[in-house]
Amino acid sequence: MTTAELRENFLISSLFTVGKLEMVYSDVDRVIVGSAVPAGEALKLGVIEELRTEFFLERRELGILNIGANGVVTVDGVEYRMENGDCLYVSRGSKEMTFLSDDNSQPAEFYLASYPAHADHPTTLAKKADAAAVHLGAAESCNVRTIYKYIHPEGIRSCQLVMGYTELAEGSVWNTMPSHTHVRRSEVYMYYDMVDDARVFHYMGEPQETRHLVIGSKEAVISPSWSIHSGSGTAAYKFCWVMGGENQIFDDMDHLGMDQIL
Repeated sequence: MTTAELRENFLISSLFTVGKLEMVYSDVDRVIVGSAVPAGEALKLGVIEELRTEFFLERRELGILNIGANGVVTVDGVEYRMENGDCLYVSRGSKEMTFLSDDNSQPAEFYLASYPAHADHPTTLAKKADAAAVHLGAAESCNVRTIYKYIHPEGIRSCQLVMGYTELAEGSVWNTMPSHTHVRRSEVYMYYDMVDDARVFHYMGEPQETRHLVIGSKEAVISPSWSIHSGSGTAAYKFCWVMGGENQIFDDMDHLGMDQIL
């Protein structure tokens, strides 16, 4: 594929428009990626044509990460107050959902990720302090980072959705290198908290035939199960990762040596 074809098929650059709720459906494990940035009246999550269901979560589950200012997500009449870095898991079968900002001049920015679900787990809010934090990397390899795990088998329980985010330290630029694949599930990276002129070079493709996409802040890239997913940035950044597929084991990765990546 050419760069233009890769961007058309795997890059999502339409997210986080102020005052709108946007959703993108992919045939890669039937993941739906979206955002809600309320800046006035509450935004309501309705049905989309691709699902042919009475309500959005009739046969799905949903993860929400707030990367903006404070806001409220209301699920079937229950309010969940979310600060920056908080994560909400929303159960299959939840019928009504709205998004609201505390201050419309500084709106909440809700990142949404949904996979099909065949079991129910309770709607659960996790504050940033509740996340399982794992510190990795070294300064000499420019990859000092902290992984915050929210939705996973030892944290918030779900059917197949796994969700969290990674924060790189100042002066570190590399994520997930040496890279890996996991043919049992797909993954989506959404990069954010980048300065205006910063970019991430996101590497994808089969290990012996890699490609790259140049990505700005608040853009997401879909990584099919056969693809590596790594990145290097021109400055520090964060990225939210979501996975769905055959299993939920975070460490189930097919690791690659640097001599295997071409």
